Amino acid sequence: MHDIRFIRDHPEAFDAGLALRGIGPHAASLITLDERRRALTTQVQAGQARRNDASKAIGAAKARGDGAAAAALMEEVSILKDTLPALDAEEKALGEALHAQLAALPNLPLGDVPHGADEGGNVLVHERGGRRAVDFEVREHDVIGPAMGLDFETGALLSGARFTVVRGAAARLNRALGQFGLDILTRTHGYEEIVPPVMVRSETMFGTGQLPKFAEDSFQTTDGRWLIPTAEVSLTNIVRERILASEELPLRFTALTQCFRSEAGAAGRDTRGFIRQHQFEKAEMVSIVRPEDSEAEHERMTACAEDILDRLELPYRRMKLCTGDMGFTAARTYDLEVWLPGQGRYREISSCSTCLDFQARRMNTRYRPADDKNTRFVHTLNGSGLVVGRMIVAIFENYQQAGGSVAVPTALQPYLGGLNRLEPA
Repeated sequence: MHDIRFIRDHPEAFDAGLALRGIGPHAASLITLDERRRALTTQVQAGQARRNDASKAIGAAKARGDGAAAAALMEEVSILKDTLPALDAEEKALGEALHAQLAALPNLPLGDVPHGADEGGNVLVHERGGRRAVDFEVREHDVIGPAMGLDFETGALLSGARFTVVRGAAARLNRALGQFGLDILTRTHGYEEIVPPVMVRSETMFGTGQLPKFAEDSFQTTDGRWLIPTAEVSLTNIVRERILASEELPLRFTALTQCFRSEAGAAGRDTRGFIRQHQFEKAEMVSIVRPEDSEAEHERMTACAEDILDRLELPYRRMKLCTGDMGFTAARTYDLEVWLPGQGRYREISSCSTCLDFQARRMNTRYRPADDKNTRFVHTLNGSGLVVGRMIVAIFENYQQAGGSVAVPTALQPYLGGLNRLEPA
């Protein structure tokens, strides 16, 4: 959510930021709407004050025997009582219209975000981990997967396309990865583990920017709740409508949850395999920080996600997303892309974003600085610590062996009872 005061004071900068995201100018229309609303607010307040004053004056006029003055005042109060509700309703409607327009516009990019229309404009930050040399033909995960327990056929039979039954060796790996990700994020990096609801109210989805613009990308239950597309929704909203003390910050949360996405905008993309599912598990990271700390927190959060990839000895690269490829709420995003030798390409495996105060305004979440009686909006950040399904894909493709087995990364072996190799069924 944008601050209308910033737009009034910096209309050119606001429109320039929108232009970088491929959106036309909005400052003038927003300012006009806000001016109409503010004028009506002034008119309503003046009318209410006059009604109160006139009501008091009626008694005084009657007390001094001035019937004509009392009658005139009563007529004035009657007119105000008739006209003020309509003005008040118009002011409320303008406020709701302004709120709706502000809520529909994406966050503005930070100054260091590269300019570009799509993923072709993303910039490489660094590349880590060596690609393994093999003397056999590497296969894609959807070829390896069925023998390892990725049962695409039964998933489709039970639920339709983009659902998979995970069984056997893949199920053991799935469980191990989730536990491993939580342990690294909590024990090493200090995130508080949370078990949040995976069904939330519309206000909760609005707070992190999923509603109203992206309703079709999520699943809604018959009672009006929403299945979360990411634990970011539940975790970030833990602090909604709160005023935090400065010393409470930073807050760092993590959760391993099922996530649900309709993939409405992904028709025809990644229809094979385990890459793009309607239901998947993810260990999410969320940070709530003071504005002056959000820059360092973005680097810290991304480094936490990189630490997991480093420990699993997977080759990956960090990309800074361009203005045309960032998500709706992000002011800057780093994507971590893992090398998939079967596909012969890098694929996103983690995404870490700073949202500045964009989500905090939607949630009305503030903090009180230690040396200031006024409150300020917090900054929020979110990132994928470990997307279990995509990590299974990465391990299958990078650790496949000539005979059809898959080696287990050293860091994961304790979570599999010391097992160092997964054998095909």
